[in-house]
Amino acid sequence: KGAELDKEVLAHLIVQAVMSVRSTGVTRPEHQIAVHSFHGAEHTQPQLINGVLLEKERSHPMMPEHIKNAKIALLNIALEIRTPETDARITIQDPSHLQKFLDMEEEMLSKMVQSIVRTGASAVICQKGIDDYIQHKLAEHGILAIRRVSKKDLERLRDATGGTIITAIEDLRAEHLGNAGSITEARNGQDAHLLIRDCKRGGFATLIITSSTPHVGAEIRRAIEDAIGDVASALRTDKAVAGAGATEIALALRLHSYAQTLTGREQLAAQHFAQALEVIPVTLAENAGLDPIDMITALKAEHKKGKHNTGLDVSTGTTFDAITQGIIEPLEVKTQALSSSTQVATLLLRIDDIIARGPRNTGGSAEE
Repeated sequence: KGAELDKEVLAHLIVQAVMSVRSTGVTRPEHQIAVHSFHGAEHTQPQLINGVLLEKERSHPMMPEHIKNAKIALLNIALEIRTPETDARITIQDPSHLQKFLDMEEEMLSKMVQSIVRTGASAVICQKGIDDYIQHKLAEHGILAIRRVSKKDLERLRDATGGTIITAIEDLRAEHLGNAGSITEARNGQDAHLLIRDCKRGGFATLIITSSTPHVGAEIRRAIEDAIGDVASALRTDKAVAGAGATEIALALRLHSYAQTLTGREQLAAQHFAQALEVIPVTLAENAGLDPIDMITALKAEHKKGKHNTGLDVSTGTTFDAITQGIIEPLEVKTQALSSSTQVATLLLRIDDIIARGPRNTGGSAEE
């Protein structure tokens, strides 16, 4: 419901995102399309970027806000003076020794900066902290730095930019850098984030939405993620079936016919399975405020005429051709739902059967 105003725009962007990621050879694009929502900002139309979004901002205000043809160093280390693993205390009795100590510390930090500068990196994405001195020096060299990025985001950047995650600063080389068309810092209200576009390897996309509250944003995000999965599934198998309850009614009618060829408990099982399938169109009718008995009767009548794509139009309270109206569901999703629900029902019946039997008699008497 939260996405109702932008549903046409979102539908177009979702298909565009899936097709864009699939064009790079990715078999499961739903895993490489991220959805980010920002709340409290002025409502804007959803947007799609070919790349990765980081919900982070520059670590220093003097760093550039925009970089073209970015060369990115990916670091899984702290750009700070390493603290000892055990408690230690340094006693300085001569003031000159204090200055030497500070100079040594500065020299160590300067070497870290030079290790980055000599590679030609224009951006540093670090999973851990960055010392204030290093931030200042990187800003002087026009290098953008981001700190405390999550492991997941760092790995996404590695896969998207073709870079290598470095765990020792002295090992950093130019060939380890990832590449992207641009890096830009943007804002939605008070929330700053970085857009890393046109990455070297591609295969990643990000949908950005705005909402009035976190709850609405989460609802829209779930709807988009479901839609992305549906589109990806339909394209992967290249098969879809009619929605709006049409498939369930068609299966229920076939099962009712099949049940007539059976006897005993098997017949009852087939009939009840068919009745369970009819719950889907019944629920659609009830949610729309329609008479479920009238709707199910009308659907069955149309299907018996051979119109197997006939579904329920909840807007008008009539039946229609779901395929013609564009109401479809991926075959993979439908078969998975039926298979999973059948397995769960079977498992529950087995457990119920075990409980009904009561405790196993181990033999012997109480006296023994």
